[in-house]
Amino acid sequence: MELTCVLVFLCMSIQGLLSENNSTSTESVHFRLVGGVSRCHGDLEMKQQDETWKPVEGDNFYRKLGNRVCAELDCGSAVSLRTRQSFSNTDGWLISSDCDESELRNCFTSHTRLQSSLELNCSDSVRLVHGSSVCSGRLEVRSKQSRSWSSVCEGHLDLRGAQVVCRELGCGAPGLLQGALSGAAGAPVVQTFTCEGHESALLDCGSSGAQTCSSGTAVDLTCTDPDDVRLVGGFSRCNGEVQIKHHGEWRHMGHGTYYDRWTLKTADVICRRLDCGSAVSVTTSHSYGLKWVISSICLLSTSALTDCERTDPHPSVYTLFLNCLDSVRLVHGSSRCSGRLEVRSNQSWSSVCEEDLDLNGAQVVCRELDCGAPGLLQGGLYGEGEAPVWTSELQCEGNESVVLDCRRSSSAGKTCSPGTAAGLTCSDPGGVRLVGQPSRCAGTVEIQHQGHWRPVEDYYKRWDLESGSAVCQYLDCGSAVSVNRTDDSSDRPVWRVSVPCVKLTSGLRDCVGLSSPSNHSSAVAVVCSDLLPQPNISLSDGVFEVYQQGFRVLVFSDFTVTCSVRPQYPGGSFRLISDTEKPLNLTLPAVNHSAHFLLSSMGYAHRGNYTCVYHVDVYNRSFTSSQSPALYLTVGDLVTNLIIRVVVVPFLLITGTICLFFYCRASGGRSRLKARNTP
Repeated sequence: MELTCVLVFLCMSIQGLLSENNSTSTESVHFRLVGGVSRCHGDLEMKQQDETWKPVEGDNFYRKLGNRVCAELDCGSAVSLRTRQSFSNTDGWLISSDCDESELRNCFTSHTRLQSSLELNCSDSVRLVHGSSVCSGRLEVRSKQSRSWSSVCEGHLDLRGAQVVCRELGCGAPGLLQGALSGAAGAPVVQTFTCEGHESALLDCGSSGAQTCSSGTAVDLTCTDPDDVRLVGGFSRCNGEVQIKHHGEWRHMGHGTYYDRWTLKTADVICRRLDCGSAVSVTTSHSYGLKWVISSICLLSTSALTDCERTDPHPSVYTLFLNCLDSVRLVHGSSRCSGRLEVRSNQSWSSVCEEDLDLNGAQVVCRELDCGAPGLLQGGLYGEGEAPVWTSELQCEGNESVVLDCRRSSSAGKTCSPGTAAGLTCSDPGGVRLVGQPSRCAGTVEIQHQGHWRPVEDYYKRWDLESGSAVCQYLDCGSAVSVNRTDDSSDRPVWRVSVPCVKLTSGLRDCVGLSSPSNHSSAVAVVCSDLLPQPNISLSDGVFEVYQQGFRVLVFSDFTVTCSVRPQYPGGSFRLISDTEKPLNLTLPAVNHSAHFLLSSMGYAHRGNYTCVYHVDVYNRSFTSSQSPALYLTVGDLVTNLIIRVVVVPFLLITGTICLFFYCRASGGRSRLKARNTP
């Protein structure tokens, strides 16, 4: 009987665990591929929580996002994506153009009219993990007999095998085959592969039995980017219309979707890919036809064009026209206009020693890059780099159009000491400001671009506190405390700005989308934390005198400390703070933007620093200013009193004592003489 109960209990427990696991598994499934030749191929569908399965819209999707879906389905890597036009009233899911890939499920919104369906093909038997792109990482293989992934030993895959893997994954030729670059293997190791190089899949190659290898020698493979890129129709190889070779066919590249416009920041990736320095300008030219499309937003986090390729060619009347600068560049900076200076000479890039670049040379570099005036010139700001040192000293007059026009003196065999490779920060040629409010740290965001000040569009509410903080930091106004979308009746020209780009760069002009300014009634309003100016503090209405460190106040006297602020907002209050032996913390309301603190009978314990802080409630928030400059007070007698007490009084006392001494001596002498003369 007891044994029966135990068996029943075990069966119930196992059934409960299985039910729990099935429930968890069902709840965790959000994607599936249907209608394909395998479970890892087909049209992508998704569901959220208790909703039904619905197809995913093909727009805004690119290969790197598809790779995330394949990984969640345990289907290896994304090999290809394709779209099929539908133009139906079917409900579907639309992914946002600025999706955070780490939170993929949160990027979708319901879409009532499906424009196209997305067909995704994942590799079910081979994948690259923990790499910097879709086509790099540690190699893992899944056999037909086993559903688990296994690593491959470095010595068990040769170049021909690597060629098969790269081809199977839809990537270019193998560029690097090495062990343990992407972390030591955590999965078990499988057999040795013997490929001839023409196989379509790695599992079609010959193989030997299972092997083991020492830790840290799992195969790490990097396949080259199969898409080629070039500039055509310009006056040099670094100027012209952008063309992409994809699926073996050269086509012009379009400028992206309405939400995913190209910017200088992302055009810079193409220039560097072509070894053409920095992007100076990116415009559009008319060329109607089917074009390959690369996601501009995707390129903000990777330089691999393969990761960012969109699904199928799209019809467009515009193509990208790019102008790159092939003689000078700034690398490893926070924006296009900052970084370590490198100059191209004899087909190679070289660093410049800090001592070989003066202000005149820096002005030429900034002008050549279409940036503002040099703001900072210092060695070692942006790393030392691996480029050799340029062997010429720049001797610019400052009016040259390009840095290679400057005179140069030879410094053959010269090397820079560590930390002295020239780092340069040029100002952003386009301005940013907040307008329409009393404070320069609050208002509607406006950007100066192409010579025009215009508001920034926020029709689809993409701006948040993080992107607003980028504006505040640019203006030295702290961080954003509120970001709102404003509406007015005017239909005015506005700039479209890439919000993901704003979050990654300090050069906001680099993030203005490539398009003519559109007319909209929506804009972005930002309020920054450093809304209030620094208040002033002064001393008045008292007996005091100025000396080197501050003010001397007569002991037990009465005087007034005045706190004031530049007029911006009505009302508010001032707080007077001291770090004295007897600390003060007094608050008075602001009247005409100032407050007067009357301090009576000051004693020696009140010596120290005094500061003011201003508070005011605006925009449904409470703001506090930074502290005013410190006012140092010492308490004591006035200098004239001190002179009297320290010099005059002792002098009079000494003089009186001496006089009294001689008087007494003289009086004593007369008394003795009189006594002798008395009979």
